[in-house]
Amino acid sequence: MKDLHCGAAADPGDMAASGPDRSVTAGVAEAAGFLRALAHEGRMMILFHLVSGERTVGELEGLLGRPQAAVSQQLARLRAAGLVTCRSDGPVRCYRVADPRAMEMLGLIDRQFCAS
Repeated sequence: MKDLHCGAAADPGDMAASGPDRSVTAGVAEAAGFLRALAHEGRMMILFHLVSGERTVGELEGLLGRPQAAVSQQLARLRAAGLVTCRSDGPVRCYRVADPRAMEMLGLIDRQFCAS
């Protein structure tokens, strides 16, 4: 994996003298936040259900077998992380995946862990 960008330093000696590259540090911090948002079984299941398209909280509640409050709490966390977005349709809130990186990551997870 020689084409990694987050850990690349032109000269390790330069890095020791000047400290870590700020763009690398920012990228790693962003990646860690992104992965923290994904690293919850309930949130990951919600995202997998949203891959096929928009869903309401009630639909997700039924698919997950979890109470509305629990689903809403996890959706709020995903929304705060920018991974999902929602729109109101009268009293109903409809959610969808907002970050294409989440779709890519779900594809990778599916291939590595879910495919038979």
